[in-house]
Amino acid sequence: MNRILIFILVFMACFQLSAQQEDVPFNGTVSDLSGTPIRGARIYITKSRVARSDKQGRFGLTNVLPTDTIHIYYKKRNYDIPVSGRKSLRIRLGDQLQAQEDEELVNWGYGFVKKRESVEVSDGISGEELAKSGYSNITMALAGRIPGLVVTPTGVPGGDAGLNIRGTNSIYGDQTPLFVVDGVVVESLEFINIYDVDRVEVLKDASIYGSRGANGAILVTTKKGRYKK
Repeated sequence: MNRILIFILVFMACFQLSAQQEDVPFNGTVSDLSGTPIRGARIYITKSRVARSDKQGRFGLTNVLPTDTIHIYYKKRNYDIPVSGRKSLRIRLGDQLQAQEDEELVNWGYGFVKKRESVEVSDGISGEELAKSGYSNITMALAGRIPGLVVTPTGVPGGDAGLNIRGTNSIYGDQTPLFVVDGVVVESLEFINIYDVDRVEVLKDASIYGSRGANGAILVTTKKGRYKK
């Protein structure tokens, strides 16, 4: 009987610890070795929840455990940084990776993460895979390749197909996602040559773009844009 009671108490303690960890913020900044902020770096624990550093190099994650490893992808390089019990990190990327905890970042709290809306659910596909589709139009090439993305042909040869990301809601009634090419918001993807595409990502949660991102966002990185970053 005592063993059963001990098991229940241990189980409850583990459950409470897990609940306390829920939504706990982990804030940080990313810069180069000279201290210049890095924008657009992908930061994640698992690829199902990805944060991007903003123009000041700031990012926010939730549910980061003391034993987790933070992964950063920037300029085709991967960096792995053990959390090691820290609650924030100022990170400098370069040949000599530097990462240290900063109490100021900890004090930003969950409000920083919420304000930045940095945590996103992202699915992506390479330009090489899109080109294999046989379509010259990016939106048609995405059909059936991204979970939750609904592509509706318009019947106009060479024109953009209708796009809808399941689970998004628009305050305006329009279901068209936001289009962003190399960091610039555009009206259409029709002008982009599919062979110039390096990668396309689909964000269901694109609130980092404000009300414009209510329907999610399609982010296109061209080969030229990749080398500029």
